[in-house]
Amino acid sequence: MAKIKVTQVKSGIKKPQNQKRTLEALGLKRIGQVVEHDNTANILGMINKVKHLVSVEEA
Repeated sequence: MAKIKVTQVKSGIKKPQNQKRTLEALGLKRIGQVVEHDNTANILGMINKVKHLVSVEEA
């Protein structure tokens, strides 16, 4: 399965609670942190919720 790298580029401070929880569920805790996930519909939906806070690239 294809992998994608998700990098947090903006802070979750002053964002709605559901966006903070989505960042946490993706495994992101701080700006600049990079996590790798499988390219699945669930992960892509989570990324879409916080697309203004993260950057995505193919791994």
